[in-house]
Amino acid sequence: MKKYILLIIFSYFLICPQVQAETVSVKLKKCVDGDTARFIINNQEKSTRFLAINTPELKHGNQKEEPYGKEASNYTCKKLKNAKKITLEFDKNSSSEDKYGRVLAWVFVDDELLQNTLVKYGYAEVAYLYGDYKYTSLLKKSQKLAQKEKLKIWSNNKEITSDNLVDEILDRLFNYIRKEIKSML
Repeated sequence: MKKYILLIIFSYFLICPQVQAETVSVKLKKCVDGDTARFIINNQEKSTRFLAINTPELKHGNQKEEPYGKEASNYTCKKLKNAKKITLEFDKNSSSEDKYGRVLAWVFVDDELLQNTLVKYGYAEVAYLYGDYKYTSLLKKSQKLAQKEKLKIWSNNKEITSDNLVDEILDRLFNYIRKEIKSML
């Protein structure tokens, strides 16, 4: 009889972790940008990268701000700051951390998948897929709709900033000079 009880207990521990995804409730410590935040996880502050998406970059050092980077960051920060409940879900088909040591997770804000909301409203694209992740098909459907509606990053009218205006002018100037030089040769 003891052998059967031990077998049942052992089987429970083998089966349950594979059936349920690991989730943890967290508290926001700091917004970083549109796809990264710092959370308090098990009493430790951890940088967390939102799994399977990419938002436009903010200005960092020499890196220029990309169109809609500030808007994506503001949207994410507002959602996180106003949340009553934030939960991270870890995907069994993903690494637990990226190469920079950031936690990789699905982020739920008041039981809504934040990655899907960002993609659906055109603040993010589906990216960095290194496995068969749990919510990938949902994200891809939302991305197709955002592309069809030409929302934010999918619009034809990119936000004009001083940085991308200068880049556009320089690109046109260099192309013009290149053509003139070729015509002289």
